[in-house]
Amino acid sequence: MLARHKLDTLLDRFAELEHLMSSSPDPAVYVKLSREYAGLEPLVMRIRGLIKAEGDLAGAEALIADPQIDAEMRELAELERDDLSEQVEKLLQDVRVGLLPKDEADANDAILEVRAGTGGDEAALFAGDLFRMYQRYAELQGWKVEVLSASEGEVGGFKEVIASVSGDNVFARLKFESGVHRVQRVPATESGGRIHTSAATVAVLPQAENVDIDVAESDLRIDTYRASGAGGQHVNTTDSAVRITHVPTGIVVAVQDERSQHKNKARAMQLLRARIYDAERERAASERTEARRLQVGSGDRSERIRTYNFPQGRVTDHRIGLTLYKLEQIIAGEALGDVIDALIMDHQAGLLASEDT
Repeated sequence: MLARHKLDTLLDRFAELEHLMSSSPDPAVYVKLSREYAGLEPLVMRIRGLIKAEGDLAGAEALIADPQIDAEMRELAELERDDLSEQVEKLLQDVRVGLLPKDEADANDAILEVRAGTGGDEAALFAGDLFRMYQRYAELQGWKVEVLSASEGEVGGFKEVIASVSGDNVFARLKFESGVHRVQRVPATESGGRIHTSAATVAVLPQAENVDIDVAESDLRIDTYRASGAGGQHVNTTDSAVRITHVPTGIVVAVQDERSQHKNKARAMQLLRARIYDAERERAASERTEARRLQVGSGDRSERIRTYNFPQGRVTDHRIGLTLYKLEQIIAGEALGDVIDALIMDHQAGLLASEDT
């Protein structure tokens, strides 16, 4: 059942936010208010649509019940009632989904980390395939991808690549990608035509904003050193590489891709803030066992979540038992949204089911 008092409370809060934002608040306060406003706006639009549809439905039913109207008018009102009933049911479901507990980081940008796992050179090539899949998917969403750090494989692909992904609802769309991705295919270097299995690990962390987490300068130990790379790449004679240690948590990040120490430090801080924020979210989530039980998978990055089987042209997501025979479109990023949509819907269905028990 939909608690109507919740809807009234949300509408009142939305009106309050509009008033507060128009009263010239402090810039930091305005940022917080505008984020809450943007988060509530889609749901408020659905609620207003529901209220209007319910009012129209009540009007149609009153017309049908009026003994004074003629048969033709009653027939038209009955058709309108049927259409409005369907509309109300859909809007009710949309509002119920909108009222589900929100992950406060859903609207955030994300740090995407892809690392080669078991499988040697083939794993690095697969990690490269996965990263290009996410790049293409991001491009189709209108997002921006910026590589923060990369270590290339011996024959191509990546041993590790870390990137910033920015745009609308990035973390909400990518957060279920964390875990072990497995590939089954015949490597180009395999003369006997044997199928090899290798893996890559994906981690998606919400990017922290200034309003999310405060990192004190006194908690940081910053070391600089000379960058080095395979084949002389990125080698220079200045201490441009940066390693930052967050002393309270022991989290360490290092970036050496840029020749500028300033740029490397900025990228390292961006990555450090994301990892601190992610660690804090994990700590809080571990205290909410019921909420974690409802997540798609455990969120454990050692969990095998998906298999890409090239000989059969299929992709299987093991968490929800989804198999799609469109591997080429998915690995190209063009049909990745089909998998992501299914994961989000399954997650929402689990939350709705828990509310009904």
